Amino acid sequence: MSHADDSRAADKVPWGLVILLGALTAFAPMSIDMYLPSLPAIGADLRADAGLTQATVAAFLAGMAIGQFFYGPASDRLGRRGPILLGVTIYVLASIACSLVTSIEGLIAARFVQALGGCAGAVVARAVVRDRFNHTETARMLSLLTLVMGLAPVLAPLLGGAVLALGGWRANFIVLTLFGLAVGAAAFFRLPETRSEATAAHARTENPLQAYLALLGQRRLIGYALAGALNGATLFTYISASPELLIGTYGISPQAFGWVFGLNAAGLIGAGQVNRLVLRHRTPDQVLSAASLVAVGIAVLLLVAALTGLGGRWSVLPLLFLLLASYGFMQGNTMAGALNVDPLRAGSISALMGAASFATGAIASSATGAFHDGTPRPMAAAMFVALAGSALALRFLALPGRRQAAG
Repeated sequence: MSHADDSRAADKVPWGLVILLGALTAFAPMSIDMYLPSLPAIGADLRADAGLTQATVAAFLAGMAIGQFFYGPASDRLGRRGPILLGVTIYVLASIACSLVTSIEGLIAARFVQALGGCAGAVVARAVVRDRFNHTETARMLSLLTLVMGLAPVLAPLLGGAVLALGGWRANFIVLTLFGLAVGAAAFFRLPETRSEATAAHARTENPLQAYLALLGQRRLIGYALAGALNGATLFTYISASPELLIGTYGISPQAFGWVFGLNAAGLIGAGQVNRLVLRHRTPDQVLSAASLVAVGIAVLLLVAALTGLGGRWSVLPLLFLLLASYGFMQGNTMAGALNVDPLRAGSISALMGAASFATGAIASSATGAFHDGTPRPMAAAMFVALAGSALALRFLALPGRRQAAG
């Protein structure tokens, strides 16, 4: 395709679809980031220690990982619209339950169910993109979704802090209920059915377990999944460690925390849009090969800064900004590569990729918390290990033999 053709394609962005799909993928960041400023208040009100309040985050991540395994095959077999509407309904009901609980155990359970509903949007949105676009166009569209979805971690902590001040921590879940209702209504009225008859016919020939076993036997898919999940683990590690690191270790005020958090999210969004422009001249695999190595290099510098303490926050925070920006180059391209491996199983692939991301993120953030010592060292070490693993998965599983074809 010529540069002129690419430019015309870029001019024909279906912004209505992008905004709707971006909102569907925003359930997770909205549901996590918005209530982070409320964790101390939740602990005080429900008489729970920091470990139990953090368990509400872990329960949500677990629900996001587990629920995706259901919605992926269901969207291939039953269509894209039905699973989304079911998931949003579950999300809304669970959000109401979160606002009414009287114990931390009840909140943990409600958060798990809330995630089981919210994960439907992300799984099916990615499958819808693959239904509509080819490999490179899918990567561009997923970068655009990062632009819309990325507004959530920028705005959610600020909104969460304001809502907490005005109405208490329970009001955050009322806002999330309204968000779910709005997105669900938009999906009901505006989201067309995009699943092809070929996908439906193929899905009828196998059960979900057979679909997943077939996918797990594809080396390139495993490579893309590991590369994306391990890179994404750095974001989950940052999300879980950032309140203690920024507020506790570096003495940044809770009010300023939202702005620092938002600045890093803005860097991630910007990287996603640079990726979209780079894809006019390079293939997704070429971008992945370069971006993964750059990310490892930044991770090494961050680890050195964390271990030595050289520069304190003024070296750690800028390097953290650059490292998180790698997410904008990696996620859309790994997802596009995976979806291109077996387009007739797009829903199942989307579920597998999403579940791997949340499961890896939960493991990495838990490990960082277990080794917490009041310094950035555990976070930096976890990020280095994850990004090195991501680069190795790309080089030895996803991309061998692909460079010539990409050229």
